[in-house]
Order: sequence, then C-alpha cells, then structure tokens
Amino acid sequence: MKKIVTYLVLSVFILVHSGISYPACAQTENAQSQQIVPSQETQADSLSKPTDFFQGHAEVTDRLEEKNKELFTGEIDQLEAKDVIKMTVSQVLSSGYTEEGDEFFAEITADVEGDKGVVLPAGTIAHGTVKEIQDSKRLGRDGWIEVSFDYLITPDGREIPIQGQMSTKLNPVVGTSKVLAKSAGYTAAGGLVGGLLALNIFGLPAAVLSQGYTLAGGAAVGGAVGMGMALYKKGKDVLISQGDEIRVKITKGVDLPVFKKEALKQEEFVCDGLNIKITNIDIGEDPFGEMNTITVALVITNLTDKYFTGFDISMVNDLNSSFYPSVFGDTTLMFSKIKPGDRLAGRISFSVDDIKRKHWLVIYDRMERKPVAKISIDNAKRDLKDKKEAKKKKKKNKKDA
Repeated sequence: MKKIVTYLVLSVFILVHSGISYPACAQTENAQSQQIVPSQETQADSLSKPTDFFQGHAEVTDRLEEKNKELFTGEIDQLEAKDVIKMTVSQVLSSGYTEEGDEFFAEITADVEGDKGVVLPAGTIAHGTVKEIQDSKRLGRDGWIEVSFDYLITPDGREIPIQGQMSTKLNPVVGTSKVLAKSAGYTAAGGLVGGLLALNIFGLPAAVLSQGYTLAGGAAVGGAVGMGMALYKKGKDVLISQGDEIRVKITKGVDLPVFKKEALKQEEFVCDGLNIKITNIDIGEDPFGEMNTITVALVITNLTDKYFTGFDISMVNDLNSSFYPSVFGDTTLMFSKIKPGDRLAGRISFSVDDIKRKHWLVIYDRMERKPVAKISIDNAKRDLKDKKEAKKKKKKNKKDA
C-alpha cells in the first residue's frame, strides 16, 4: 500500500514539474512571468486593479447589449395573467403510467403577441411538471392530468421564469353530463338491439296483435343491458401524445421585451434570376380527415437557364424531413413545366407529418438535384399577415376620413 501511495505522489510531482504542452495562452503567460519579475509595489498595484476576468465580463456585457439591439425593439410588453399559449408536447403523458412530479417539455407553436408585437416566438421551449394525476374510473369517468410550467427557453437562449398551468380535468357538472350522455347512448343502443331481438323471436304479427308491447318489452330489457354496460364501462386514461396541442393558461403576468420583425425571420435563399412570391397559404385536411395539408399559392418567374417541374418542388421541415406534392390536394403546379423565361402562377399542396413545425418550400435543380431556392413558410405567413393588417388599417383610415 505504501508503495502505491509513493508511486502516486511521485507521478503527481513529475506531472507538475515536467514540460507538459499547455495551451498557447498559458505558454505566453508563463514566458512573460519568467522574463519580468514584478516588484512588491507592482504586485500591490496589480491586486488593486481589476483582473482580466472582470474585463472579459465587460466585453461579454457589451456583446449582449449589441445582441439585444439586434433582436429587440427596446419596448417592453406584458404577458398577462389568464393569457393562453398554444404548445405541443414533446412526449406522451398518460394517467396509466405517468407519475406526479415527472418532468417534460413542450414547444410554443405560434408567436405570442402583446399589444406592441411578438414577445415569445414560435419554437420557445417550456419546462413542465406533472402536478396531479388521476386514473380512469367506473361509470365512464375519464382520467385527467394537471401540469404546471415554471420557465421558458427562447430560441435566442434566454431563460424566462413563468407561472402557467393546464388541466384535462372536466368541470364537475360537465363531467356528470358526459357520463349521463354516455349512459343514454348505451341505453339507446341496447334498446335498439332488444327491440330487434323481440321482433325476430315473436315476429311482426305478434307485435301487431300486442299493439307493440313485445317490442317495448324487448327494448326495456335491451335498455337495462345497455345501462349495465354504461355502469360497467371504465373511462379512458387521458393520453396526450407527442405532438398534440395543449393550451396553457398563464397564472401570473411577466414583462418581456418585444422582438423586431427582422429578428424573427427564418433563413432562406433564392438563386439569381429566380423569383418566387408566395401569395397565399392554406392549411386543410387530407381525405382521411387529418389536418396535415399545406397548400401554397405562388408566382414563379424563371429568368435562369434551368428547367423545373412540379416534382422538383418539395416541403422541408426543421427536422430535415422532405414532403413532395400530394395528389390529394391542389395539383395546379404539380404537373406544370417551368422553362427558362416562363412566369407561372398556381397552387401546390403537400401532406406533412406535423403542420406545427417550421417549413420551407424548396426548389431543386433538375439536373444536379441541389436546392436553388429555399423559402420560409413562416416568413411568408408573417408577411401575408402584415399586408392584411396594413390593408385593413388603410381601409379603416379611408372610412374615418
């Protein structure tokens, strides 16, 4: 044991005093300390002066102020109590296996605006905790989950403390009426089955001779069976799946800086000679009832030497998943040819896996299959919204005048 300790001490000693390769900044400082031996007065002065560490902090503060000027207008707006924020959950929450105290994250799906502008951009992450949970019970009573949120992380890296909550628990009156509605539904179904059963057993003549009492009796029995099913049936465990939208109510107001419109714009590019203008964006359902179809109306002016078709256009999300034109949507541009010198207007649809994610309209070089244009759908939505508001404001001013 003593030998081991001795070897360790010697190893540390050799490691400290040997010529280990330090970073360049460390070697420079070491060389300077060897060349210049400070006097006692110099050492005393150095103790009274601020160190490089504090100077570095001043530089960081300056950079932070510059960044704030780039991002924010300088105005302050308030996220008020009782405001509701739309979010999507990043994981499954179920009363079947989720426990109280479990942590999870959600993402804000749409810009949160105050009176002066956007205070929380889409993509802001919220930290949540399961506050209370209840399993499903008999009488068709569903389970429920209550969650709380304590802070947000914005895309620019700020951490903002908040107080917010969301619950799937029904109001007692609403919950009771829901159970009764289920019971009535099962009773009606049971009555129908019982009536048909009596009709099959006793026949139509018996029903006529008994003035319908056989059917009524069958329906009564069937109704009793139906009510029994309703009393026996257990409610559903609440299930919030990944990507489901929830509405979170803010319980305490918080002051937030207002973002500049330029700071919220997503990155995009278009090659020289190609002009793409999005004139409208519609969100709709596919033939199966899923709200997942993005239809874009656009005008394309091709002054390049490249040739495109509708199949050279795709929709790409922020997870780098690509979606090509859908035959279930608008196919105006899908089978179109865009030759050099053409100017074409039309609509094209894409079925995506999550309409709440960020998306870009991408056009590829037909020969090299490299992107020649990448247009942000979010940027287009904001521009269309601004134009609509400006038009409405102009119309109102003209009416007032």
